[in-house]
Amino acid sequence: MVLEMKVPSPGESITEVEIAEWLVQDGDYVEKDQAIAEVDSDKATLELPAEESGTITLKAEEGDAVAVGEVVCLIDTSAAKPEGDSAAAPAVKEEAKEESVKVEASKPAEVKKETYASGTPSPAAKKILDEKGIDPTAVSGSGRDGRITKEDAVKAVPSMGSPTGGSRGESRSKLSMLRRKVAERLVAAKNETAMLTTFNEVDMSPIFELRKQYKETFKEKHGVSLGFMSFFTKAVVRALELYPAVNSMIDGKEMLSYDFCDISIAVSGPKGLMVPVIRNAENLTFRGVEAEVKRLAIRAREGEITVDEMTGGTFTITNGGVFGSMLSTPIINPPQSAILGMHNIVERPIAKDGQVVIAPIMYVALSYDHRIIDGKESVGFLVAVKEALESPEELLMDGNVKKALEL
Repeated sequence: MVLEMKVPSPGESITEVEIAEWLVQDGDYVEKDQAIAEVDSDKATLELPAEESGTITLKAEEGDAVAVGEVVCLIDTSAAKPEGDSAAAPAVKEEAKEESVKVEASKPAEVKKETYASGTPSPAAKKILDEKGIDPTAVSGSGRDGRITKEDAVKAVPSMGSPTGGSRGESRSKLSMLRRKVAERLVAAKNETAMLTTFNEVDMSPIFELRKQYKETFKEKHGVSLGFMSFFTKAVVRALELYPAVNSMIDGKEMLSYDFCDISIAVSGPKGLMVPVIRNAENLTFRGVEAEVKRLAIRAREGEITVDEMTGGTFTITNGGVFGSMLSTPIINPPQSAILGMHNIVERPIAKDGQVVIAPIMYVALSYDHRIIDGKESVGFLVAVKEALESPEELLMDGNVKKALEL
């Protein structure tokens, strides 16, 4: 019996996936539930397991875009599992390959015919080359008798300067479906929103003191570190409650507002940027936020994140500080209307109580869609975040640190 394996649906609204990598070869014997391929959707990379045991026949190539429900391979379930070492098969293939090379080598080389037209651009091609400032003699023509076609001219690129004797190699690789989708969304965010960014600075001294005093006890009791993300998430939740317009998005001619806070956390994964979501962050404790951040980050970096875990989100936090960024203008994660950018923490001189002191300072940035968020809301929101981070015991912990940290 031959089983047709079809592409399963990774989630709602996804109609197409891309074969990122086959983990088996055509003709291999596979076991039931064995991972046979990795497929990219526009939101995540997923493994495709074999539905039954048998010999596999591949029906799609790596890099092919296939529709959900399309047959990508066949499994002959009646095939017997091979016994012993099957290394002989590859050896036969290699011998055949070598024989093929010998046959090809025995053929006389094709002599390319040179005529007066060789290297001569067509009128359309000449115009394009002139606009690019490219010498026709530097372009190889693909037309009849070596003539330079319009397509050749369009593909031609200017010289990168005179060689200096060093390596000047280049390579091309196809963008994954996830990377292409992220690119489309980022361009859409720039083109379809009235995006502005406002900035502020935060004195991180109070949080440093709290972490210094309680981080070891916190980790021993809860099994997770007391990081900065829980403080920022709690500060953002408080600010969203004060300024609900920031927790909204445009839906046609209407503004859709939420009474819950699903906080997206930008994570750099092996396949590109991923944004898993912390659901109902307003109901989580410091321990709950840290545990969820750790769980989602690990799943994203190991490629195990699901589409459902990245769908939705009402506000995003991104931390460029882990890579050393001092300041940036984060780009909105559509259809959301705002994103908070964290940055690195640097000791800087600041004025405090009339004295110049050195303090750990972080610059923060809020990019927002000015179509529904006014300057008053955006600046007020960022100030509320700053206030909460500079007075965490009072504004985030209700004056009881141990109770808030569940110690």
